[in-house]
Amino acid sequence: MLSDYLHEFWGLALIHFLAVVAPGPDFAVTLRQSIRFGRWMGICTAIGIGAGISVHVIYTLIGIGALIHSTPWLMTIAKMIGGIYICYLGVQFIRSKPEKTDFILPNEALPQQRNLRRAFSTGFMTNATNPKATLFFLAVFTTIVSATTPLSVQIFYGVWMCIVNAAWFILVSCLFSSPTVRLQFVRLGHWFERAVGVVLIGFAVRLLFISV
Repeated sequence: MLSDYLHEFWGLALIHFLAVVAPGPDFAVTLRQSIRFGRWMGICTAIGIGAGISVHVIYTLIGIGALIHSTPWLMTIAKMIGGIYICYLGVQFIRSKPEKTDFILPNEALPQQRNLRRAFSTGFMTNATNPKATLFFLAVFTTIVSATTPLSVQIFYGVWMCIVNAAWFILVSCLFSSPTVRLQFVRLGHWFERAVGVVLIGFAVRLLFISV
């Protein structure tokens, strides 16, 4: 069945990939997690981001996304929730204090399970609360995906996008969590974290006060 929708699929896949690689809150959070806490934490954050996509896919497929988009006050609430959460992350990063450099090890040990869960949750919430993702999925599923496309195929599209998101940010995590790269960044220490926090707050302000 999918072979009948390859043209539609590749169009969607290309647009989605371009949106994924464009820098945004997901990239900033993955970068910070990977550099500060290492590869495993970065990977779990990336997987959480990929899982967060499923939230947008589900409510888009069942029509709630269109309802939110067509109801101004619901869209405002969604925008406020996303902006406040991203701003919260930014403030947490700005409050970062200097750390010793001995947390960077050539052979990283697997972090504690609760820390991995926290990393996953951070990635998940960063993506799931971003209303710009809502608008993206509404645009994709109303302009590229035909109304006659079977639900099973649309679900495949959603799963594909979840996997691509996770895979891209896992790659980002692996690149920025290498000991050499981390050593370069750690020289900036908490100043780097604060800079990432400022970027996130910038995203939040833009989300809250500029039309999406």
